[in-house]
Amino acid sequence: MNTLGRIAGSAALALAVAAAVTVARAEELKIGAVGPLSGGGTDWGLALQRGVTVAMDEINAAGGVKVGATAYTLKMIMYDDQYTAQGGTTAATRLVNSDGVKFILGSVGSPPALGVIAVTGPAKVIALTDGYSPKILNPDSKYNFRIQIPTEYFAPGIARWLRKTYPQAKKVGLISPNDAVGQSLAPIHVAAYKDAGFETVSNDLFDRGMTDFTPLITRMMSRGADVFELDGNAPGDAGLMVKQARQLGYKGVIIQTGGPGVDEVIRVAGPFAEGFLTYDLFDPTEKAVQGFVSQYHAKFEGPINGLSPIWYNATKLLAEALRRAGSLDTDKVRDALEHLDGFPSLLGPVKWDGLERYGVRHQLVHSFFVSEVKNGKVVPVTKVGGAS
Repeated sequence: MNTLGRIAGSAALALAVAAAVTVARAEELKIGAVGPLSGGGTDWGLALQRGVTVAMDEINAAGGVKVGATAYTLKMIMYDDQYTAQGGTTAATRLVNSDGVKFILGSVGSPPALGVIAVTGPAKVIALTDGYSPKILNPDSKYNFRIQIPTEYFAPGIARWLRKTYPQAKKVGLISPNDAVGQSLAPIHVAAYKDAGFETVSNDLFDRGMTDFTPLITRMMSRGADVFELDGNAPGDAGLMVKQARQLGYKGVIIQTGGPGVDEVIRVAGPFAEGFLTYDLFDPTEKAVQGFVSQYHAKFEGPINGLSPIWYNATKLLAEALRRAGSLDTDKVRDALEHLDGFPSLLGPVKWDGLERYGVRHQLVHSFFVSEVKNGKVVPVTKVGGAS
């Protein structure tokens, strides 16, 4: 080959290599995250942060997410919502307007989740949220997906399990927050317990920020409640309720049908948490979750909050939707999310529901557990089949 040919060949090779590098080069894709990193819901915010971190590290270590011709490494940008609606709105506004994100994970809990979607819906930003309020999903929820089942899905199954497991228990007392969330969820619990054969003898609301629950608990005890239902209260509040009830001599069943955060309950209630029952999402001994468990413990100390695998799962679903969409266009990614049915996930094959209940099929359905505190540890008691 003459000199000119060699030069031309070298130039062609250089161009080919450059093109390959351009295609393979990983760019950064910012993913927003909103959760309570202070206040009564801190345990939930840390669970979100850690679950997303484990998933993103795993995705990035495998080369990131291939979207069309570009491979993206994922970067989480997270803000504290302080477990308030205004905090959720402020965090989402900052992520959308200042950080320019198109995809948000969070928040945890109905008040901040409702604050988030008030921003993301009009902006056509996809939000994967977790809160029990029926208002989180409605026919206009085009860009919002709920990645954990809410109260109306799991409360009936748990009430039936209680009726069978504790046949001597007949009367229920509830304490819920006095806001739009508590006011909407408490009737769902009352109906579930009634259908299971229980009588609700006490159904009280409290203002958020309250720390002395003894008057409400005393009134509940005076009415003969043998099941104390903590509803979806934040873990810090639930821990105080458990501790104060046992200190007052309450001997009945204490259960939280919602708001998993049992490790924080144990921290706050100490030995008074023994025997506490809770709705749970996770059995760390199951074979299907061992990969997640080992990766989590390689990064973080202590027990795994039940919400961490939920957010790990949500991050993986978003990554798969991005890959299938082949685009960062939120309409295309939304359509890809809607068609993930059957895709294997940490919680089993993906199944979307909610069309009849909410007018939109953006509700992820999965099985769940009832767990109990035994000797200071969280022990799964029973697994309830997939909710619907």
